[in-house]
Amino acid sequence: MICIVLIIFALLLVILTATSPVTKGKYYKGSKIVDLPTTVKETHLRFFMHDILSGDNPSAVLVTKLNNLKFKDNDEHIPFGSIHIFDDPLTERLDPNSKVIGNGRGLYASVGRGTEVTLYLSSDVEFSSGEFNGSSISVACRDQITLEKELAIVGGRGKFRMAQGFVWVKVGFFNASTGDAVLEWRATVYHQ
Repeated sequence: MICIVLIIFALLLVILTATSPVTKGKYYKGSKIVDLPTTVKETHLRFFMHDILSGDNPSAVLVTKLNNLKFKDNDEHIPFGSIHIFDDPLTERLDPNSKVIGNGRGLYASVGRGTEVTLYLSSDVEFSSGEFNGSSISVACRDQITLEKELAIVGGRGKFRMAQGFVWVKVGFFNASTGDAVLEWRATVYHQ
């Protein structure tokens, strides 16, 4: 009996030693092995995304919708089952003539059939100027059409590699007749 207890104890000791926590890892970049940083940075961003459905040069376009469904009045621009593709400019301020600092590219699909219009949003938000030039955050989340909402940051590139976090999105401007909107994004990004 004592022998069995000693064997179990020895096995547990080997298992616990072999699975000790790792504080610093490595990843492959091309043919080199690169150390992963062990600290997490927190970055706060604020910018405006211009989602324009109207005019001669829209930044978002409807690519598909179901033809056999009857829609409610509030479904005019984003009926259930529709998918929009977008390449929206990002600016420093609400004014569309303010400095463009990047683009948000992706898609949103209308996934809610109830009284609330609900979208699924998948977007890569890339910055083209300033400290984060060439870096991006990835957002993938359910998006209820409300005046203020929270979206999930699920990844990133460049300086935002391995990003996580959240974005508070607030409607800065909305035109009900065209569907055009300007959204204020306040992002908290945790990254390496």
